[in-house]
Amino acid sequence: MSSILTNNSAMVALQTLRGINSNLAKTQDEISTGKSIASAKDNAAVWAITKTMEADVDSFKSVGDSLALGQSTVGVARAASESVTDLLKEMKKLIISSQEENVDRTKIQTDLTAMATEIGSIISAAQFNGLNLVNNSETAAVNVLASLDRASDGTVTTANIAITPQNLTAVQTAVAAYDVSTAAGAATALAGIETQLQTSITAAANFGSVAKRIEIQSDFVKKLSDAMTSGIGALVDADMEEASARLQALQVQQQLATQSLSIANQAPQTLLSLFRG
Repeated sequence: MSSILTNNSAMVALQTLRGINSNLAKTQDEISTGKSIASAKDNAAVWAITKTMEADVDSFKSVGDSLALGQSTVGVARAASESVTDLLKEMKKLIISSQEENVDRTKIQTDLTAMATEIGSIISAAQFNGLNLVNNSETAAVNVLASLDRASDGTVTTANIAITPQNLTAVQTAVAAYDVSTAAGAATALAGIETQLQTSITAAANFGSVAKRIEIQSDFVKKLSDAMTSGIGALVDADMEEASARLQALQVQQQLATQSLSIANQAPQTLLSLFRG
């Protein structure tokens, strides 16, 4: 039955055109933004997951900065410990030489005093951003932020790498007191230098171990951030090849739907022929 009041064909064609236009607009948004999920209304669950992950990625950037600062601080302390160790080795050679009777102990003592002063200078200068780990100004462990851990319930906790300060000031004080100008003093210095040398070696080894841990953790944080960023992209990024193909198909469908609606709108005009004489 034909009616001039209700054009069912036009309504169907109009609904089809509206659906195509809606899909076309969504596809164009994907192409312009590069994302298949750009807002919470696109997919609330996935959008919430990605925003949480994006916040974690930004947090890991701060963790990376903390690790870089810690690595620099430990690097300065390690370099100072190694330099002190090298000087103590030279002092040990001189002290051993002072054990001989037929030597100029006064000149040896002058060299030892100069080296002890240099050790003090190294220790005083071994600071990064005001933090010195070898002059006994810090006695408690210094924590470096190393990671953020998110539990299944969403709770976030931090993990740290502890740096134990080393007291090389005591080493400098001990060697500065050595007096090899006498045989007795030379014997005392020989008995003590090995202890101070081992203390310095241990300090350098400890700083080296912590520096390696920080380096490994820093590399891991970078890889983790990259992996999380890639995962976020897999969830929300648009497939541009697929979107391009879909856009062309929808544009053709839009043209056909528009033509179909035009034909349907003209259908009532055919009823006029029934009333022509």
